[in-house]
Amino acid sequence: MDLFENKVILITGGTGSFGKACVEKLLKKHDPKAIRIFSRDELKQWEMRQQFSDNPKLRFFIGDVRDSERLKRAIEGVDFVIHAAALKQVPACEYNPIEAVKTNVNGAINVINACLDNNVEKVIALSTDKAANPINMYGATKLCSDRLFAQSNSYQGPNRHTKFSVVRYGNVMGSRGSVIPLFNEQKKNKVLTLTNENMTRFWITIPKAVDFVLESFEIMQGGELFVPKIPSMKLVDLARAIAPRAKIKIIGLRPGEKIHEDLLTKEESNRTFELGDRYIVFSDSLDGWKDKINLYKGIKPVDEDFNYNSLGNENYLTIDQMKKILKKNDL
Repeated sequence: MDLFENKVILITGGTGSFGKACVEKLLKKHDPKAIRIFSRDELKQWEMRQQFSDNPKLRFFIGDVRDSERLKRAIEGVDFVIHAAALKQVPACEYNPIEAVKTNVNGAINVINACLDNNVEKVIALSTDKAANPINMYGATKLCSDRLFAQSNSYQGPNRHTKFSVVRYGNVMGSRGSVIPLFNEQKKNKVLTLTNENMTRFWITIPKAVDFVLESFEIMQGGELFVPKIPSMKLVDLARAIAPRAKIKIIGLRPGEKIHEDLLTKEESNRTFELGDRYIVFSDSLDGWKDKINLYKGIKPVDEDFNYNSLGNENYLTIDQMKKILKKNDL
């Protein structure tokens, strides 16, 4: 049976790139009872209504994850929650750290409490590679959020059975605020700006991110951090794939920016396991976490001191491969 059939699903930050793609996939491939879009931007909600031709299965809730009472009302009767709402721009979070905490940390607490109080079945929070060995406010707040969601599996009782897990992945191709739309705009003037010529990043397409999250709902037991196996690429090669004849201008690192990113750290390796197209990190602060390992058929531990880094990644995209991906995804 389809896990999402006749279920009510709520997506926080649902008017973003991920939310729209996820709604499209759920409507095309699954048969949910309703999908609730929770976000604070009425214009984007109106635009999304038009995009989906006022589909009767879609419900639009104006609200902010900072507002606990509004969240509790919106989540009443919901089966699954995807928490995608966050302040994500590194420079903006550096300049507005208190606001980043209010949304990414306090907002996570509000989502957790609303899900527990409404006995939601399953919850997945979206995270970022910047939460691994964080050096900026965005990464630090998302790491805090990740730990909050994992540990919330301990808040169980006779009337509470909610399972919480986290998905962590790299840069999403073509998402709002990502470098690909910036490069496409800059190539009109034949000058692309890079902060560092050696910079590498993990890359994932929006459809792949959506599939990975929905598949994680299928297998999650609660308390896991799911990390997809995805390719890396040097940003200078990405620039050449988008605008091969453009000049590249190096402008220097922005505040809080890394040259390379981690998806998994050495410190996590003792509780990290490989399963097909993904890695699973178990939360060692939860009682009985080792018992959950045996629930995954074919799982195997990674090597001691394993590190999943965008520079050392075995899967590197060539310029031609990236060109094909950009063309296929209309980016």
